[in-house]
Amino acid sequence: MFGQNENEILPLATAVAGRDLDRDDLEEVFARAAWSGIAEPGDGTAGAVVARLGAATALRAVLGPWPVSEFSARLREAGADDVSDDQVHAALERWAPRAGAPDAVGALRQAARVGARLLLPTDALWPVGIDDLGSHAPLALWVRGTDDALIALPRAMALVGARAATGYGEHITMEASAGLVDRGYAIVSGAAYGIDGMAHRAALASNGHTVAFLAGGVDRFYPSGHDALLTRIAETGAVISELPCGQAPTKWRFLQRNRLIAAASIATVVLEAGWRSGSLNTAAHATTLGRPLGAVPGPVTSAASAGCHRLIRDYTAVCVTNPDEMAALAPLAPAPSALDRAESEDTGPDGRGAELTRLLDALSVRSPRVVSDVAARAGMSLAAVRALLGSLELDGAVAERERGWVKTPAGR
Repeated sequence: MFGQNENEILPLATAVAGRDLDRDDLEEVFARAAWSGIAEPGDGTAGAVVARLGAATALRAVLGPWPVSEFSARLREAGADDVSDDQVHAALERWAPRAGAPDAVGALRQAARVGARLLLPTDALWPVGIDDLGSHAPLALWVRGTDDALIALPRAMALVGARAATGYGEHITMEASAGLVDRGYAIVSGAAYGIDGMAHRAALASNGHTVAFLAGGVDRFYPSGHDALLTRIAETGAVISELPCGQAPTKWRFLQRNRLIAAASIATVVLEAGWRSGSLNTAAHATTLGRPLGAVPGPVTSAASAGCHRLIRDYTAVCVTNPDEMAALAPLAPAPSALDRAESEDTGPDGRGAELTRLLDALSVRSPRVVSDVAARAGMSLAAVRALLGSLELDGAVAERERGWVKTPAGR
């Protein structure tokens, strides 16, 4: 397969995919792994070619290599009229030096060794916000971390800022990150020194979900001074890169990494930034994608806040000063109440959850009843009754009196 020993590739691809693979799945996983190393991040031609021809066919075309005329003809047949012959020729020229399939085998082997996974756009855990990048979206993502952190990305806020952060900037970041976690948000950043690192640390300290996007492979954490921090993030959150294991970060890759931070989040907040800070690049990506953008003001005498003031004055950034104002940039949908959850989990003929209906039927509006009496009437365990009563009390459907529990009008 692609000139490689399929028996060698299969266990490696299975390990990084985290599931059993048939022949088509195996080709897709291997091809996407190869493409993540062949094309530089944000290569729009690569995105268009893979989208039209499929990752496996596109890889065979590069390994062939197909003549430019054949490549262009196949693209036109697939409806890619926006990719010119000149673009195809230039792309093949820049892909050729990296088109060795053995490099993909090495990346898979290293990923399996460190426990990294390869996410494809068709996977359930794929961050859907990244698809807004269109042809510039990653062809695959390498991940070290938990499923829960990936599931939390649709409610993530990006907190970014200067590496050379001041005490003011770090204090504001700590309060912002912890406050947003308390309000149900996950925290996304780039794991750099300064503001990024503080955003991750505060989220971890608040037992929240945090995700770090890297500009190099997930097998060697960068910066090295944040090795311990990134190890903690990988254990309880997620560390993500579009580059395969073994790839080093470069200036271009940092700039391209920023587009992932902006796209994966529902809003971006710049907490402290100089006039030419790299975090302004993340802010530009957020604006281009139509994501809400906030900036925290600082002392007018501080050069470390000049970038934030620039965003507020000259661009679309909203001035935000606390977690409530940041959360207002992209409010989360209210969490379902205990009544909603119970009704959606197991509905009976009347549309109500079975346990919910039985428990409410066992309660009286006027006569308080102790937990054991309610359990006996409802045919439920004491533990189940206590848990459901606690949730229903928060929703105002039941109330605890001196002699037991009663049903309120909201619970009828």
